[in-house]
Amino acid sequence: MQSSLVLLELNSIARGLETADAMCKVATVNLIDAYAICPGKYIIIINGLLADVQSSLNKGIEVAQQHLIDKLLIPNISPKIIPAILGTSKIRQNIISLGSIETFSAASCIVASDLASKKADVDLIEIRLAKGLGGKSYVTLCSDDVGAVKSAINEAVIYTKKNGSLVQKTVIPQIHPDMLKTIL
Repeated sequence: MQSSLVLLELNSIARGLETADAMCKVATVNLIDAYAICPGKYIIIINGLLADVQSSLNKGIEVAQQHLIDKLLIPNISPKIIPAILGTSKIRQNIISLGSIETFSAASCIVASDLASKKADVDLIEIRLAKGLGGKSYVTLCSDDVGAVKSAINEAVIYTKKNGSLVQKTVIPQIHPDMLKTIL
């Protein structure tokens, strides 16, 4: 079974709470997270089977009304995305290289992360979605292969440049062990 993911971003926290509740009630979905983000917006992340997620998305759009800022549906999400959002990723032992993409939006960060993880053999360390970041988001990823990190980052950069959401990117070929401790 393929897992799908939906993200909704609203400009009202109160309407966000109501929307998240309605989305959970309309179909068999998993509420991954729902919370206020900077500056005073609300984000909802849900996953499940495509038909259920689509029903949940439709209900979310209906309830959010004019408060909906952005929406995202990825039908076949990488299995690495949700653990990276929740901070529960399994990371390989022999990390050599680190990469990161910083974006202007949560939705673009998730898409970039999904593309990167499908492009190369990398581990997603963390996807931080706008919490305390002024609305920006970022993903950190790593591998024991510098080429894999470069390939994954390049794939994400193509997407984020195309939609105008790229803030910055980096690839560190030989991450210092002390620096790695701060990231893991």
